[in-house]
Amino acid sequence: MNIMDFNVKKLAADAGTFLSRAVQFTEEKLGQAEKTELDAHLENLLSKAECTKLWTEKIMKQTEVLLQPNPNARIEEFVYEKLDRKAPSRMNNPELLGQYMIDAGNEFGPGTAYGNALIKCGETQKRIGTADRELIQTSAINFLTPLRNFIEGDYKTITKERKLLQNKRLDLDAAKTRLKKAKVAEARAAQLNTSQPEENNIMVNVSYVLNLLHVKWLKSEQEVRITQSEFDRQAEITRLLLEGISSTHAHHLRCLNDFVEAQMTYYAQCYQYMLDLQKQLGSFPSTFLSNNNQSSSTPVQSVSAPSVLASASASLPSVSNSVVTSGISELKSSSGSRKARVLYDYDAANSSELSLLADEVITVYSIPGMDSDWLMGERGNQKGKVPITYLELLN
Repeated sequence: MNIMDFNVKKLAADAGTFLSRAVQFTEEKLGQAEKTELDAHLENLLSKAECTKLWTEKIMKQTEVLLQPNPNARIEEFVYEKLDRKAPSRMNNPELLGQYMIDAGNEFGPGTAYGNALIKCGETQKRIGTADRELIQTSAINFLTPLRNFIEGDYKTITKERKLLQNKRLDLDAAKTRLKKAKVAEARAAQLNTSQPEENNIMVNVSYVLNLLHVKWLKSEQEVRITQSEFDRQAEITRLLLEGISSTHAHHLRCLNDFVEAQMTYYAQCYQYMLDLQKQLGSFPSTFLSNNNQSSSTPVQSVSAPSVLASASASLPSVSNSVVTSGISELKSSSGSRKARVLYDYDAANSSELSLLADEVITVYSIPGMDSDWLMGERGNQKGKVPITYLELLN
């Protein structure tokens, strides 16, 4: 029975507090009650926390889209994460493309030019898929998880304490309002006391009312002191939590560096894989490049993928290609030099070759005994072999 009485009293007290806060909040919105303003420093900290939460959410969501463009896959991963279960392993897009290429290459025949190239491209795509998995895993651990921990942990705590601070402020302002009303009522009663005729019964009643109002005033003053103390204490707790946002920024900066490093590693791996593939495709025998089923025992010098495409296009009957071919033939048969524009970037495979940048103009010439697919190139004091398919002779 006592427990039930206690619960009823507590419920009634909570209901009274809630009603008092609701009334105070409504009167503030209507401009009928005064509101205690937070200090400027605390307001700035609150604004900084809200801004941090907003942009952290946006960056986190867009990073998830970057790492996993498939929205269905993201939803599936989210569900499995909430169920605390591991999502089933599936091939990502590069791995799936790589597997298709390998299967197609085996179907066409590894001994054919196209089949061999498909197999090599497929193996490279699967390696890129593996690197993609490593990027996603590393980014999730070192970047996304800390951002999510802030949103779901630290900021939730800040929100909880901020809400509590708001309630303490409403309690304080409600107590101030009651004190103000008590003072006004006591002043009116005192004024009535001085204007009443000298009759005993009336004087007794007025004195009783004055004493009652004075007691209510003292009680309201004590309530204001208590609520002011609770508000100040809660404001200090909230301020300490909000000042931790600066540490959060520093932590997120370290996580951002880890994310950039993971991306740098991923793109460096992809570049190296494609560079290796480019050289493998460039090392095919010359008759392979015409995409027939025969192979040649005389391989061409190592060139990269643009030269393969240029060689293939050069085999098509066109007036412009005939002019280029005749110009190169004339250059090889003479001892002179010509200016040439570089069509593609080219990285030298060894010290005997010259690296090229697209759209630069260099001097080229031929020397006796040089392979038919190469010329000597000069750029200032630098010289070395350059592939013909990367060049466009100028008049």
